[in-house]
Amino acid sequence: MLLEVKDLAVSFGATKAVEGVSFSIAKGQTLALVGESGSGKSVSALSVLKLLAYPSAHHPSGSVRFKGQELLDAPDAALRRVRGNDISMIFQEPMTSLNPLHSVERQIGEILEVHRGMTGEAARQIVIELLGKVGIRDPESRLEAYPHQLSGGQRQRVMIAMALANEPDLLIADEPTTALDVTVQAQILKLLKDLQRETGMALLLITHDLGIVRAMADRVAVMQHGRIVEQAASEALFTKPQHAYTRMLLAAEPKGVAPKPDPKAADVIATDNLKVWFPIKRGFFRKTVGHIKAVDGVSVRVKAGQTLGIVGESGSGKTTLGLALLRLIASQGPIVYLGRDISGFDAGDMRPLRREMQVVFQDPFGSLSPRLSIRQIVEEGLIATGTKLAADERDGLVAQALVEVGLDPAAMERYPHEFSGGQRQRIAIARAMVLKPKFVMLDEPTSALDMSVQAQIVDLLRDLQARHGLSYLFISHDLRVVRALSNEVVVMRDGVIVEQGPSEQIFTKPKQAYTKALLAAALSHKVAGEGIVKQ
Repeated sequence: MLLEVKDLAVSFGATKAVEGVSFSIAKGQTLALVGESGSGKSVSALSVLKLLAYPSAHHPSGSVRFKGQELLDAPDAALRRVRGNDISMIFQEPMTSLNPLHSVERQIGEILEVHRGMTGEAARQIVIELLGKVGIRDPESRLEAYPHQLSGGQRQRVMIAMALANEPDLLIADEPTTALDVTVQAQILKLLKDLQRETGMALLLITHDLGIVRAMADRVAVMQHGRIVEQAASEALFTKPQHAYTRMLLAAEPKGVAPKPDPKAADVIATDNLKVWFPIKRGFFRKTVGHIKAVDGVSVRVKAGQTLGIVGESGSGKTTLGLALLRLIASQGPIVYLGRDISGFDAGDMRPLRREMQVVFQDPFGSLSPRLSIRQIVEEGLIATGTKLAADERDGLVAQALVEVGLDPAAMERYPHEFSGGQRQRIAIARAMVLKPKFVMLDEPTSALDMSVQAQIVDLLRDLQARHGLSYLFISHDLRVVRALSNEVVVMRDGVIVEQGPSEQIFTKPKQAYTKALLAAALSHKVAGEGIVKQ
């Protein structure tokens, strides 16, 4: 066996996070670890390379052997030779894993220099080749880009390129496709399969997407409360699951349809021919030599009580469109909010409207301050928008908002790190809802969540919309969630709309080839004509 983990235990101080975990991976094999947030998947994987950063983390028992070498008690020098060379890792959140001060070329090139002694033009060509392999178009133009200049999906692809740079024997992939749209998911998964065939690389895959597990994994280990409750060959587990928890995971997915809005309802927000162009600057004097047309002539409208779904690949302009409608980035073209064109409003003019226009971001942990309690996070908007309320009145509104999103108000003095991913997303929703908004932009609010938690969040958002008559702009690459929440759907590609219409029409009778390709990829986690063939 390439990797053997036996009776692994992980504790944080007196708290047991993982107990009695055993699994093995052979060369060229894929093992998937699945389970809900907090089940111990990532902790188990990080333990393989002793990457747990918490000072209180320790291993009361267990063994981790790689190619016969024990890693749990290996000296740091031995671990450094293995990390990034024999075993590489793709982390879930690329923005916290990439250096914000280094260009893409420097970050990938550093790995080639440290582990393979490659520099100069030879390293540059391999960086370009790696970026092309992971699906970044025109890779040469991205060499000088910094992480903040890339979309979430592009950042994840850079992370994957870094992990594959040294052709590792074992790749640990922690939610490797969370931030990617369905067509790029298919490309990345096919790439990983191709590399396994070519190099015999083994893969330890951690994911909440069971569609990916079924397409990729040879064996599956299901984790709950720090223990493996079921382990079997992939096909056997999906066709005849033995444990009740496994059956619950397989049954969990967003269901239902969006509530129908009043056809006579007025527009809450609308735009015609909206443009967001970013200048491309070159040379010593940083002259503008062209533009990236992130949004190019887009027209949309969202009615009261309606959800408009925005779908498309990474870099298609989905999030840029949403930020422009909220007047958080500069744009050209009218933006009409409740009958008023706000496109020319300055910061002072926008301040009274900020309360009514809210946003829920993709990564709840990144959008919640780790230094503030939940009470402080949720009440922050009330204070920032100039609401003149006494402290006890604010506490009452915070408690009410937490109850609305299904959280116990007694936990309001706790901090974000004390909550699961799904609970943190509920806190982010409570922070938006406490201001009683009319329009909410939801930017990939379920992509980082388990399937069962996704279903809960979808139900919560539908309930809040029905209760308060909210209008949503819902941005997502997960078409199952879009279908469950959206009345109308807009399909974007390269900054323009390629198709839009009622949700049911888009999902059952798409007209454009691009929309059909997106739906085909979502249905089976592969693009039609280039399937992921299980070995």
